[in-house]
Amino acid sequence: MNEQDLRFLRRAVELAEEALNAGDEPFGSVLVDAEGRIRHEDRNRVASGDRTRHPEFELARWAAEHMTPEERTGASVYTSGEHCPMCAAAHGWVGLGRIVYAASSKQLGEWLAEIGVPPGPVAALPAGDIALNVIVEGPAPELTEKVRALHFRCHKL
Repeated sequence: MNEQDLRFLRRAVELAEEALNAGDEPFGSVLVDAEGRIRHEDRNRVASGDRTRHPEFELARWAAEHMTPEERTGASVYTSGEHCPMCAAAHGWVGLGRIVYAASSKQLGEWLAEIGVPPGPVAALPAGDIALNVIVEGPAPELTEKVRALHFRCHKL
Protein backbone atom coordinates (compact mmCIF):
# COMPACT_ATOMS: atom_id res chain seq x y z
CA MET A 1 0.00 0.00 0.00
CA ASN A 2 1.45 3.35 -1.00
CA GLU A 3 0.71 7.00 -0.19
CA GLN A 4 -1.78 7.31 -3.07
CA ASP A 5 -3.67 4.30 -1.71
CA LEU A 6 -3.75 5.90 1.73
CA ARG A 7 -5.04 9.17 0.26
CA PHE A 8 -7.99 7.37 -1.34
CA LEU A 9 -8.59 5.35 1.82
CA ARG A 10 -8.66 8.56 3.85
CA ARG A 11 -11.37 9.86 1.52
CA ALA A 12 -13.33 6.61 2.01
CA VAL A 13 -13.09 7.10 5.78
CA GLU A 14 -14.28 10.71 5.37
CA LEU A 15 -17.30 9.38 3.48
CA ALA A 16 -17.90 6.88 6.30
CA GLU A 17 -17.94 9.77 8.75
CA GLU A 18 -20.37 11.65 6.46
CA ALA A 19 -22.63 8.59 6.53
CA LEU A 20 -22.51 8.50 10.32
CA ASN A 21 -23.22 12.23 10.56
CA ALA A 22 -26.24 11.68 8.29
CA GLY A 23 -27.61 9.02 10.65
CA ASP A 24 -26.31 5.99 8.80
CA GLU A 25 -23.75 3.29 9.47
CA PRO A 26 -20.15 4.44 8.90
CA PHE A 27 -19.03 3.06 5.54
CA GLY A 28 -17.66 4.94 2.56
CA SER A 29 -16.07 3.94 -0.75
CA VAL A 30 -14.23 5.53 -3.66
CA LEU A 31 -13.92 4.19 -7.23
CA VAL A 32 -10.60 5.15 -8.84
CA ASP A 33 -9.65 4.46 -12.46
CA ALA A 34 -6.30 3.16 -13.70
CA GLU A 35 -5.06 6.74 -14.18
CA GLY A 36 -5.69 7.56 -10.52
CA ARG A 37 -8.82 9.69 -11.05
CA ILE A 38 -11.79 9.39 -8.74
CA ARG A 39 -14.66 8.32 -10.96
CA HIS A 40 -17.36 7.96 -8.32
CA GLU A 41 -17.77 7.82 -4.56
CA ASP A 42 -20.57 7.00 -2.17
CA ARG A 43 -21.42 6.36 1.46
CA ASN A 44 -23.67 3.95 3.25
CA ARG A 45 -27.41 4.57 2.85
CA VAL A 46 -28.99 1.63 4.68
CA ALA A 47 -30.85 3.84 7.16
CA SER A 48 -33.54 4.15 4.48
CA GLY A 49 -34.50 0.55 5.27
CA ASP A 50 -32.86 -0.99 2.19
CA ARG A 51 -29.98 -3.00 3.65
CA THR A 52 -28.43 -3.44 0.16
CA ARG A 53 -27.51 0.27 -0.09
CA HIS A 54 -23.83 -0.32 0.66
CA PRO A 55 -21.44 2.06 -1.10
CA GLU A 56 -19.41 -0.78 -2.64
CA PHE A 57 -22.56 -2.21 -4.24
CA GLU A 58 -23.53 1.25 -5.52
CA LEU A 59 -20.07 1.74 -7.03
CA ALA A 60 -20.32 -1.61 -8.81
CA ARG A 61 -23.67 -0.56 -10.28
CA TRP A 62 -22.30 2.82 -11.29
CA ALA A 63 -19.23 1.23 -12.92
CA ALA A 64 -21.39 -1.19 -14.92
CA GLU A 65 -23.36 1.74 -16.33
CA HIS A 66 -20.54 4.24 -16.92
CA MET A 67 -17.29 2.35 -17.57
CA THR A 68 -16.20 -0.07 -20.25
CA PRO A 69 -15.18 -3.59 -19.21
CA GLU A 70 -11.53 -2.60 -19.80
CA GLU A 71 -11.86 0.48 -17.60
CA ARG A 72 -13.49 -1.57 -14.85
CA THR A 73 -10.67 -4.11 -14.88
CA GLY A 74 -8.12 -1.36 -14.26
CA ALA A 75 -10.16 0.37 -11.56
CA SER A 76 -9.74 0.04 -7.79
CA VAL A 77 -12.32 0.40 -5.04
CA TYR A 78 -11.07 1.98 -1.83
CA THR A 79 -13.31 1.42 1.13
CA SER A 80 -13.42 2.13 4.84
CA GLY A 81 -14.41 -1.48 5.54
CA GLU A 82 -13.72 -4.68 3.64
CA HIS A 83 -16.48 -5.62 1.21
CA CYS A 84 -19.21 -7.85 2.63
CA PRO A 85 -20.04 -10.97 0.56
CA MET A 86 -22.89 -9.16 -1.27
CA CYS A 87 -20.60 -6.31 -2.29
CA ALA A 88 -17.67 -8.58 -3.12
CA ALA A 89 -19.96 -10.58 -5.42
CA ALA A 90 -21.16 -7.40 -7.16
CA HIS A 91 -17.52 -6.29 -7.50
CA GLY A 92 -16.58 -9.61 -9.08
CA TRP A 93 -19.59 -9.83 -11.40
CA VAL A 94 -19.02 -6.31 -12.72
CA GLY A 95 -15.34 -7.07 -13.33
CA LEU A 96 -13.76 -4.39 -11.17
CA GLY A 97 -10.08 -4.59 -10.29
CA ARG A 98 -8.43 -4.26 -6.92
CA ILE A 99 -10.14 -3.84 -3.53
CA VAL A 100 -8.27 -1.81 -0.89
CA TYR A 101 -9.77 -1.44 2.58
CA ALA A 102 -8.94 0.39 5.80
CA ALA A 103 -10.46 -2.15 8.23
CA SER A 104 -11.21 -5.84 7.70
CA SER A 105 -14.48 -7.67 8.17
CA LYS A 106 -12.76 -9.66 10.91
CA GLN A 107 -11.82 -6.47 12.75
CA LEU A 108 -15.35 -5.10 12.37
CA GLY A 109 -16.82 -8.33 13.73
CA GLU A 110 -14.54 -8.15 16.76
CA TRP A 111 -15.45 -4.50 17.40
CA LEU A 112 -19.18 -5.15 17.08
CA ALA A 113 -18.91 -8.14 19.43
CA GLU A 114 -17.07 -5.91 21.92
CA ILE A 115 -19.89 -3.36 21.67
CA GLY A 116 -22.53 -6.08 22.05
CA VAL A 117 -24.00 -5.85 18.54
CA PRO A 118 -25.22 -9.26 17.34
CA PRO A 119 -23.81 -10.60 14.06
CA GLY A 120 -25.66 -9.76 10.86
CA PRO A 121 -27.62 -12.23 8.73
CA VAL A 122 -24.74 -12.86 6.28
CA ALA A 123 -21.43 -14.59 7.04
CA ALA A 124 -18.48 -12.18 7.16
CA LEU A 125 -16.32 -13.98 4.62
CA PRO A 126 -13.14 -12.34 3.32
CA ALA A 127 -13.74 -10.42 0.08
CA GLY A 128 -11.06 -12.42 -1.72
CA ASP A 129 -12.96 -15.64 -0.98
CA ILE A 130 -15.96 -14.23 -2.87
CA ALA A 131 -14.48 -12.09 -5.67
CA LEU A 132 -12.09 -14.58 -7.18
CA ASN A 133 -8.96 -13.36 -8.99
CA VAL A 134 -9.32 -9.90 -7.43
CA ILE A 135 -6.37 -8.42 -5.58
CA VAL A 136 -7.53 -7.52 -2.07
CA GLU A 137 -5.33 -5.36 0.16
CA GLY A 138 -5.80 -4.26 3.73
CA PRO A 139 -6.18 -3.42 6.49
CA ALA A 140 -4.39 -0.07 6.71
CA PRO A 141 -3.07 0.20 10.28
CA GLU A 142 -2.83 3.99 9.89
CA LEU A 143 -6.63 4.21 9.61
CA THR A 144 -8.10 1.31 11.57
CA GLU A 145 -8.38 3.20 14.87
CA LYS A 146 -10.33 5.99 13.14
CA VAL A 147 -12.69 3.41 11.59
CA ARG A 148 -13.06 1.67 14.95
CA ALA A 149 -13.95 4.99 16.61
CA LEU A 150 -16.64 5.63 13.98
CA HIS A 151 -18.27 2.27 14.69
CA PHE A 152 -18.15 2.82 18.44
CA ARG A 153 -19.69 6.27 17.92
CA CYS A 154 -22.36 4.71 15.70
CA HIS A 155 -23.36 2.45 18.58
CA LYS A 156 -23.08 5.29 21.11
CA LEU A 157 -20.00 4.05 22.98
